[in-house]
Amino acid sequence: MEALDRLANAAGIEPRYWDVEGRLHERTPDTARHLLAAMGIAASNDGEIAASLKAHAEAPWRSALPPVVIALEGRAIAVPFRAAEHAQSARWTLELESGERREGECAFADLPVEYREEIDGVRLALRHLHLPAAPAGYHRLQVNEFAAPLIAGYAECHLPPPGRRYWGISAQLYALRSARNWGMGDFSDLATLMEWTAREGGDAVGINPLHALFLDAPDYASPYAPASRLFHNPLYLDVAAVPDFAESEKARALVRSGAVADAIAKARAAKTVDYASVASAKMTVLECLFAHFGKNHASDERGRSFRKFADNAGPDLRHFATFQMLAEHFAGHDWRKWAGARDPASAETAQLAAAHSARIEFFQYLQWQCAEQLSAARAHKLAIGLYADLAVSADLSSADVWAQQDLFMRGATVGAPPDPFNEAGQEWGVAPLNPHRLRAGAYEHFTKLLRANMAHAGALRIDHAMGLTRLFIIPEGAPPSEGAYVRFPMEDLLAILALESRRNNCVVIGEDLGTVPEGFRERMAGAHALSYRVLYFEKQGERFKSPQEYPYLACASASTHDLATLRGFWAHEDIAEKARLGIFTPEEAMRAHKEREDDKRALLRALAEEKLLAEGTDTQAAELPQWSPELSDAIHAYLARAPSLLFLMQLDDLTGELLQANLPGAVSDYPSWRKRLHRALEDLAADPAVKKSLRAARMRIPNV
Repeated sequence: MEALDRLANAAGIEPRYWDVEGRLHERTPDTARHLLAAMGIAASNDGEIAASLKAHAEAPWRSALPPVVIALEGRAIAVPFRAAEHAQSARWTLELESGERREGECAFADLPVEYREEIDGVRLALRHLHLPAAPAGYHRLQVNEFAAPLIAGYAECHLPPPGRRYWGISAQLYALRSARNWGMGDFSDLATLMEWTAREGGDAVGINPLHALFLDAPDYASPYAPASRLFHNPLYLDVAAVPDFAESEKARALVRSGAVADAIAKARAAKTVDYASVASAKMTVLECLFAHFGKNHASDERGRSFRKFADNAGPDLRHFATFQMLAEHFAGHDWRKWAGARDPASAETAQLAAAHSARIEFFQYLQWQCAEQLSAARAHKLAIGLYADLAVSADLSSADVWAQQDLFMRGATVGAPPDPFNEAGQEWGVAPLNPHRLRAGAYEHFTKLLRANMAHAGALRIDHAMGLTRLFIIPEGAPPSEGAYVRFPMEDLLAILALESRRNNCVVIGEDLGTVPEGFRERMAGAHALSYRVLYFEKQGERFKSPQEYPYLACASASTHDLATLRGFWAHEDIAEKARLGIFTPEEAMRAHKEREDDKRALLRALAEEKLLAEGTDTQAAELPQWSPELSDAIHAYLARAPSLLFLMQLDDLTGELLQANLPGAVSDYPSWRKRLHRALEDLAADPAVKKSLRAARMRIPNV
């Protein structure tokens, strides 16, 4: 087992971890073998393990330069270079992103040897070339006849202007009701929410990930298990706002009567989001609009704009649109079952793409319209703007994995070890990136993800930001208890994250809830990435931390989509639901109810210390007060006093919603990702009580 352990350690699979309760978990041999295989590293027997160890040790020596050189803007660059031990000189050329060329030469023999190795009978030496600082950007380095990308990132992410605090409203976009939407919130509702927030003096609107989901399976609705993180969900389109709708009488007639009108009416009347009806109505009309566009705008300015969009999006959009077409052709999106088309480069894939080129163009048209409507929503100026959300990865059967299969670990899934809110751990059904392949590809996929998700955003929340340094990866089909952490190159990823953040003027929020590695929050703060501080977790022993104890580089909120709303927290609704669904045993539920009562008393004491409770409120009374809008206002005022850079209020809490957006662990019989708000946006914007709640919180924010 010693050789297997050495191989697993060398591959970055951590040998052990401590969960949030302080319990030690050791990596098992079966887990090590499975995760090594998922990385493409053979380890099924002693011979394979020995060969893999040898290949791993020799791999850096088989290339003169690393697959990518990461540097920081303004700092001298040390480039590892492996060459024959007696090589005399190294001539280098750095071609900057701007086109400028810088050149130099050094006596290789004069540089100190840091390590020697013999590969295939050739004696090699590792030395470091020292280059002058380069400007931030994506450059190309050549040393003698060898070349590699060189990325000069930043040490710190973008932050908004200092001297004040910022606040905003967060919402699940699909949950928004309005008089004009078709049964789920859309991009026009987003624009309305941003306009309303701006009128109230807010700075940001936070939303769930807008990633593309599976159009062939609209009820598979989790935005955190997407078909692609590079593209958007066209079900968020406001169909009536597509320019072709105003021009097409046929499209407008579809909406007025028949099956489409019935589907819209059914979706609007539904208590929860009826994704099947929404998809049926929207896709039917969008197909009509695309036909109109092709007939009337192929050669005009709009046609040229569409072609420019598709050209700029390049092969990634082509692959994604092809995936959508193939999902229809094979009557299912699980590409692992597509005979002959499992490989994007196969002859059958090419033949099907040629035969269905118009359908591929249709899916490209949908992405064009998503980009257009998101740009329009951004027209409502906020100091920060849209606060977008990047899921931790894509679904195992996604377009992203299909298009770049070598980039992902096969036969494994991302999850989380046990924590107080999920005692069995979690398995998220999304594919982990292979950190070795990610680096070998010069982090191109990571860079594209950041660009795609920052394009329309002033802030980006990175879900499970601990994935920048390690991911908890579980063999597919195994329980979370059989998972292990796999290390990722955090310093490289942070440099690129800061580079894209600064270029896009986009604040970075690292969601750091759950099991957080030691030193992680401090390192993220050093990179000017905001921590994600949720009231329920901000405790010191038995007491809630005072507002003044919250850090400056943080986004503070009462709750999140995966946790109880304020009203649900107070009513123990989340505990009752977990007990009803069997997530909690009766004993676990009883313990959770007791702990919740203790938390409520502690929270009341914290509010009383800040003098935010109504005069005469007895925090020691045997019977605690019922939930009320005034209690919600007091909690928001409490958080607003924190010095944290950004404060968010959930729209669900402003409207007094009982159920949370998602209940982790609930497989069925819970409306995860389907819950609609009980009130329409138009009503909320005009409601004096909501205005009062916003004003009460806003007045507590320091320097606002």
